[in-house]
Amino acid sequence: MGFGFGIFFIVILIPATALLLIIWAISRKRVFGKALGCLWMFVFVLGFLSVIFRGLFDKKNLNKNDYHGTYVINRSYFAGKQADWQYNHFRFEIKDNDSIYFYVTNEAKILKTYKGTVSTTTDYASARLILNMEANTHHIMRQDPTAIRGAWSFTLAFRSPKFNNVYFKKGDWEPIR
Repeated sequence: MGFGFGIFFIVILIPATALLLIIWAISRKRVFGKALGCLWMFVFVLGFLSVIFRGLFDKKNLNKNDYHGTYVINRSYFAGKQADWQYNHFRFEIKDNDSIYFYVTNEAKILKTYKGTVSTTTDYASARLILNMEANTHHIMRQDPTAIRGAWSFTLAFRSPKFNNVYFKKGDWEPIR
């Protein structure tokens, strides 16, 4: 539980529980016992819902296998002509044997392929991708990417000296309509 729950517990829940217990003990009226039960039932239900929703909406913790797949430019990050152009000219694939193939394309046609391998570091809660590209690789693949994690998916952000940040998401290339 977080800081807000600690404040709620100390400032509201403990004093309210003590007050209701004292009033219930003195007056012997059942309504105060029921109020105490409702208060604690509310706290338990709220805690239970918190655990469920945290599991649904926490950021995804990545492992090495999560990175395997094909990637295309994430055109929803900065939609427009530049993102469309990048989408039609760059994509890559990370295979199960930890090899990476970066493709420079002209829409569906692959013009050049840059090869390398990938590994991950487990120094953090979520694995981070490490690129080991061949010499003279493409400028997008010169630095390790940053994984921008969401609850259900993630985006890889590469730092490029020509384009600044380039965002890739998992998916198959399809012509833009």
